[in-house]
Amino acid sequence: MGKFIDNKFFNNKLLNSKVNTVEVFNKERWLGYLIGPSGALLLNAVLAIYLNVYYTDVLGLTKVWNGAFLAIFPVVSKILDAITNVIMGYLIDRTKTRQGKARPWLLLSAPLLMIFGILLFIVPDSSTNIQVIWIILSYNLFYSFSYTIYNMSHNLMVPLSTRDVKARGSLSVFNNISTTMISGIGVALIFPMLIMPHIGVNKNSWILLMSIISIIALPLTLLEYYFTKERVTEEVLNTKIEEKQVAFVTQLKAIFTNKYWLLIMSFFLIQLSCQSLKNTALVYYSNYVLGTYNDGITQTFVSAIGGIPMGIGIYLVWPLAKKFGKRNVTMAGLVLYILGGVICLLSPKSLVVVIIGQFIKNMGGLPIAYIFTALLADVLDHIEWKNNFRCDGISMSIYTILSTVSVGFTLGIFNLVLSKTGYIAPIFHATTNETIAAVQNSSVQNAITFLFLGLEIISSIVLIGILAFLNIEKNIEKEQKEIIARHSSSN
Repeated sequence: MGKFIDNKFFNNKLLNSKVNTVEVFNKERWLGYLIGPSGALLLNAVLAIYLNVYYTDVLGLTKVWNGAFLAIFPVVSKILDAITNVIMGYLIDRTKTRQGKARPWLLLSAPLLMIFGILLFIVPDSSTNIQVIWIILSYNLFYSFSYTIYNMSHNLMVPLSTRDVKARGSLSVFNNISTTMISGIGVALIFPMLIMPHIGVNKNSWILLMSIISIIALPLTLLEYYFTKERVTEEVLNTKIEEKQVAFVTQLKAIFTNKYWLLIMSFFLIQLSCQSLKNTALVYYSNYVLGTYNDGITQTFVSAIGGIPMGIGIYLVWPLAKKFGKRNVTMAGLVLYILGGVICLLSPKSLVVVIIGQFIKNMGGLPIAYIFTALLADVLDHIEWKNNFRCDGISMSIYTILSTVSVGFTLGIFNLVLSKTGYIAPIFHATTNETIAAVQNSSVQNAITFLFLGLEIISSIVLIGILAFLNIEKNIEKEQKEIIARHSSSN
């Protein structure tokens, strides 16, 4: 197997995992999967919602190249990101170190996230061309390089942590609790209520805030590195099965001829695309349709009341999944998602109606938020059972390609819609330190409303159809036992 990370370097005891148990215990759950990822996830969550706001409202780039720049630049950047994801998946699958094959890249990503996270916001006050060049470079250094490294290695921690279905499920829950807490509490509540009304479109305040968040990501990502363990990788490396290198083309054939893999990736593509559009539209919907610009109340209420189910779901969703199956619980949740969306659309300018609808939608979204990634781990084990080799890195690279390219296309579409419907960016008056926002026309408001509320109703119907065929759970425990038996017999 190829070695793209120096084994001598990773033989250093200072880099050893602090987890040395065969079974998964609370230390690993809390530090490696809940607290550790929170730094990078916080940075990414803030960027997912507010980086575009920084470009449109603070830097005022909506009209650059007659609106074409903010429509084309994210798409092109995400295509580049897709290429780096293929490379990253190739490298992970061919990395062999004492620390595993994904964790070494997790370690590398820690300082990179901090450096390039800061560079995203320190755009020089210069000509438009200089700003455009800086934005293109900083954006791709962060997303196509540093966050690609982090995201792929981070997402492989659950599948590579253990083969124990229950333990893997609990790690998936803890991992997604971290994501939910960051996006649902930190970004969706604290930002619109306490931070955004104070910083407005003041560029210096944005730079200070994002520098602090980027710096926080460094020690927390290191915590994730030290309190995770790749038991599946260790198990495989201790057998003769993986001594020969599996050709990249062979891996591609294995995944693209597997119906479960195709189904789950289709699910991810649709769900992530619509989620990206919704996240981008949230701030604009709260500012121009449901409330007023940075009023500190509207977005907070929508996120807080609508997000209460995420806290409840920690205790409910996994017991339900164990009893009825991860797929079935997810399908039932999507039915609630459709119901909540319809309620919101009955009166999209009524805060009370929208809050009720969002509450029901988030109840329905619990399975996707907390347990659905565990199904991906089942699919990866199924592929190993069928082909006698694993495809973790290449699968995660394609998953990340889908998520990153979809973000680029949806962001480009959103910005194009803003430009073509006549969006007017707010103005910052330095003398009075005030932000003045314009009233948007009905075309802008209707487009934002559809992207925030209407599109996910349509996508949920499609997702239910996909899940009807994703019956991976019926044989997975039997297949896992056969994999372990093969490994035992090869020793």
